[in-house]
Amino acid sequence: MNIRLISYILGWVLLIEGFCMQLSTIVGLIYNESSYIYFLLIGLALMVFGLLFVIRKPKNPTMQLKDGFASTALSWIVLSLAGSLPFYFSKSIPSFVDAFFETISGFTTTGATILVNIEALDKCMLFWRSFSHFLGGMGVVVFLLAIIPKLGGNQSINLMKAESTGPAVGKSLPKLRTYAALLYGIYIGLTAIEFVLLLCGGMNIFDSLTASFSTAGTGGFSIYNDSMGHFDTYAQTVVAVFMMLFGVNFYIYILILTRKFKQILKSEELWLYLGIVAASTIAIAVNLLSYYDTFKEAIHQSFFYVTSILSSTGYAITDTNPWPAFSIALILILTCIGACAGSTGGGFKVSRIIILCKEIKKEFLLIVHPRNVYTVKADGKKVSHETTRSVSVYLTIYVFLIIITTVLISFDGFDFTTNFTSVLATINNTGPGFSMVGSAGNYSQFSIFAKIVFCFNMIAGRLELYPLLLVFIPQAWKKN
Repeated sequence: MNIRLISYILGWVLLIEGFCMQLSTIVGLIYNESSYIYFLLIGLALMVFGLLFVIRKPKNPTMQLKDGFASTALSWIVLSLAGSLPFYFSKSIPSFVDAFFETISGFTTTGATILVNIEALDKCMLFWRSFSHFLGGMGVVVFLLAIIPKLGGNQSINLMKAESTGPAVGKSLPKLRTYAALLYGIYIGLTAIEFVLLLCGGMNIFDSLTASFSTAGTGGFSIYNDSMGHFDTYAQTVVAVFMMLFGVNFYIYILILTRKFKQILKSEELWLYLGIVAASTIAIAVNLLSYYDTFKEAIHQSFFYVTSILSSTGYAITDTNPWPAFSIALILILTCIGACAGSTGGGFKVSRIIILCKEIKKEFLLIVHPRNVYTVKADGKKVSHETTRSVSVYLTIYVFLIIITTVLISFDGFDFTTNFTSVLATINNTGPGFSMVGSAGNYSQFSIFAKIVFCFNMIAGRLELYPLLLVFIPQAWKKN
């Protein structure tokens, strides 16, 4: 393991985070809040501390895959630890574990909260919660690749692999730094469009900004206790549409910009994703007809929750606990499926579902015709055996973690629905589950141990399991 290179990357993470904290300082000054001082001082301390690690460049810039995975996992842990300090020292969240939970939930774009009264927080604290979604949405390491030349070398693809969502990293552009910068440009552009549309609908600047940050990162932190239920139908519709858009593979937007429309039409993942949105919306709306006065209202409620859960945002506009069993079951399935690979959304990913289904079909065909040779294809291209194997292994680890962590948190004594859906919601970075952790609930009643388990799940889910699990393997820490 290249320790010096890893510490260099962590130094940059602290520098960037310290700088970003000054945005909350500005918000605190604008609203005349004394708690801005915590962002000012802690942010400056992080920048000074970060400089100690980056002032000397590593002599050995070689980055193996394990270095990229370890750097990414540690970056997210350090980012969350440092980001929780303003909450803790300001006593906005008196418990450090709770502050750490809230911050991890923010950066991993999970949106699970321990706060009972969100509106009691100062605006600079609320801004930091929402902005953490924006920072974590596209990825901190991707941001570093976009702005730091030292990290833009060929071997830095290992950093991109560690933080990118989905079974493979697209290599659509020859320069990794250019690719990272383009991703962030699209990300910021979509966020800006949503911000303007919300402003046009009558939202004030602060509400529009925080809602756009949370939607862009598909996180779901709201600055109001009733989440998006605080706003009108127009705002809810805008947010729902953008939740769906941020769940799309960002490579599709690159194809749009480069006018490669034929490739877009060949994208099986995109069409399946949109098909799931359409079919689920109609199915849930029909199931909710007895709960709402008109079909239009049922469609609105259904579309909002389908896009919210499938994109792993977790925004809410009403309490879903009283919904019929069919709708709840479908929402749980959507929680696991998640968004597209290469998006800001969480979950198992639509691309993996496609590969698994095709691999299952191939196995059945081999039973019927054992002498024939079959290959798995996606978008008309052959999927390598390495990719299909990694998807199968990922599914095994994914299910194993769900089972183990559900058992671990069951010691708190809550009902099975609460335990199981809270695990699904955290490992898929969705946020709300059902029962005690439903859209009208929170995670405040869980024990310290359970909250630590959830923190592990949130980071593991955001980094797609491997990077975080690698940190716990002793052999990975041996020198290169």
